[in-house]
Amino acid sequence: MRAMANAREEKGKGIPVISESFASPSLAPGETWKVYLNASDADGDMKNIVCTIDQPGIGPSSGFTRIKEENRQQFSGYIYLFTGGMGGVNLTNLTLTVQIQDRAGHFSNPVSFSLSIELRAQQETPPLDTFREKDLGPIMITLRSSIDGE
Repeated sequence: MRAMANAREEKGKGIPVISESFASPSLAPGETWKVYLNASDADGDMKNIVCTIDQPGIGPSSGFTRIKEENRQQFSGYIYLFTGGMGGVNLTNLTLTVQIQDRAGHFSNPVSFSLSIELRAQQETPPLDTFREKDLGPIMITLRSSIDGE
């Protein structure tokens, strides 16, 4: 039994970690939502940023963004979601959950963000000197209106 516990502990040393995250809680329709992440993996084998968006009346949708080779040990930057072009998405709320997956199939701690899309909202900026302004790639999920889901 003890050998099995040690094997689990050893295997868990290379699990990706999201150390800091930030996303504005609101923005205007048509804006691009930036979700900032600082992440690392002792093994240097981070593979995907896995995202799940839960939209009211639609349900959950998942997608992933591949992590570039040079970012597999650690990264700081943002993923983004385009909210334009869909009138039915206006004035809605959604929840985004983000995890990092490594090549061994391990997942980081999940981080979740709520977003309210409102006509006069202004997107907040992240805390100064916490994240790099580096494009990590798009959130590969298309927002739909409840009309599209019918």
